[in-house]
Amino acid sequence: MKHVLIACALLLVGSTLSAQTKVTVTIENIKGDKGSIRIGVFDNEGDFLKKPIDGRIVKANGSEVTVVFDKLKPGNYAISVIHDENENTELDTKMGIPKEGIGFSNNVMGNFGPPSFEKSSFTISDEKTLNIKLKYL
Repeated sequence: MKHVLIACALLLVGSTLSAQTKVTVTIENIKGDKGSIRIGVFDNEGDFLKKPIDGRIVKANGSEVTVVFDKLKPGNYAISVIHDENENTELDTKMGIPKEGIGFSNNVMGNFGPPSFEKSSFTISDEKTLNIKLKYL
């Protein structure tokens, strides 16, 4: 009986550690159908906007697109979005101001530069739906 209880406890701990959640993200206010929409998911301040843990690239369609991230573990995350109109894989700027559409989770924007991970972050423990509205400056 003792071995059965230990096995059940280990199974429960293992399933909790490997639990995954699903985040559905709808990107709104896409202007035009040129290029692609690049979505990055980040799990800490140090890697924010540098090294995503997951991402998607989808064709711009002039309205909105929806993507699903279904292999994230419960925790804190932030999402950034770029409308890469010329598909050069980077955000084009002029004097530091984005020339392409950008967006962040929580629909936050920074005053002089991007918002922080903290302001963009959200917590997931099960399924979550987010809407991010692109802004063109």
